[in-house]
Amino acid sequence: MSNQTHTLPWLILAMLTLLICNPDRALSQVIDEGPERVIDLELQEKSRLAVERGLQYLKRTQNSDGSWTDKIGRKVHYEYRGRMGKHVGVTALACIAFLAEGSLPGRGKYGEQVEKGLDFILKNVQTNGFITCDESRMYSHAFATLFLAEVYGMTGMERVKEKLKLSVGMIVQAQNETGGWRYQPGADDADMSITVCQVMALRAARNAGINVPKASIDRAITYVRNSANLDSGGFMYQHEVGPSGRVQRSRTTFPLTAAGITALYGAGVYEDRFIDAGLQYLSRHRPRKYDALNTFDWYYGMYYGTLAAFQRGGSFWTRWHSDTWRDVLSLQNSDGSWQDLVGANYATAMACIILAMPYQYLPIFER
Repeated sequence: MSNQTHTLPWLILAMLTLLICNPDRALSQVIDEGPERVIDLELQEKSRLAVERGLQYLKRTQNSDGSWTDKIGRKVHYEYRGRMGKHVGVTALACIAFLAEGSLPGRGKYGEQVEKGLDFILKNVQTNGFITCDESRMYSHAFATLFLAEVYGMTGMERVKEKLKLSVGMIVQAQNETGGWRYQPGADDADMSITVCQVMALRAARNAGINVPKASIDRAITYVRNSANLDSGGFMYQHEVGPSGRVQRSRTTFPLTAAGITALYGAGVYEDRFIDAGLQYLSRHRPRKYDALNTFDWYYGMYYGTLAAFQRGGSFWTRWHSDTWRDVLSLQNSDGSWQDLVGANYATAMACIILAMPYQYLPIFER
């Protein structure tokens, strides 16, 4: 696939602007897939260049076995503790960033990198379907499953299909009585940050033609709705039923609320009072961009927030797009990377995916 092919989505958007917008708007905005989502042309070009620099950084940092290294750990209060290792989740996200640019395994500008990353992930699918390396957990499993589903959906590769079915089966099996998921398969509690990853992986697998039990989706919807905080409008990290039978409250944050909204969208719920309240919460509690350097969940929150805003469209999307793109672009380092407490590879992959999301190169980004 030539470089011209890779820039085609960007060029199409610019051409559409000239054709359907008046001359005064042509230099500033472009209509993407109808009148509900507007993209600023100046930011579009800046984001295209930033993504290319980010992908070049990821190309340079890929290990010889196809993996990427970053911190594998867990949050302890508001810290992220762990050790450096070959990260299944970061490998999947880096490859998704290349897919979003237009490359496929063995095809396109970054086809070699995607192929090597795919091989690494397939080699780490365990016999029970759990995708793990260096003690990575269900976060990584979900991102790896999402990547396999996108690859299979776009290529039909048989060697991917069988592993994908195994990994989907693991997600279905790991769902507990609450309707959600936790860090490890077999846990009896759940949290929102893990649950959204599994829901989106199941959505991608279903889009690719893999059977996903409706009961699993229905139970996930119930879990997410039960996690809504009616007082704040946000979504909680966890919910537990107390002795009185009432749901006890847990913390509510911007990333968790973005996750809750996206989980409902991913489960096929598009009109819901919890979504409306959650979007208002996101508008009121948007984190500062410089928090990205000292947290582990800024890019996570912006990733799911951008998915949620893109699904909503309209004026919410227009405001979100402008503010988010400017924040993300301003945080890029001179070597093309982005950085947070998990690591540069993770943050760079997330930033590239966020900037590429509106162009819908991947099925999971489609409305």
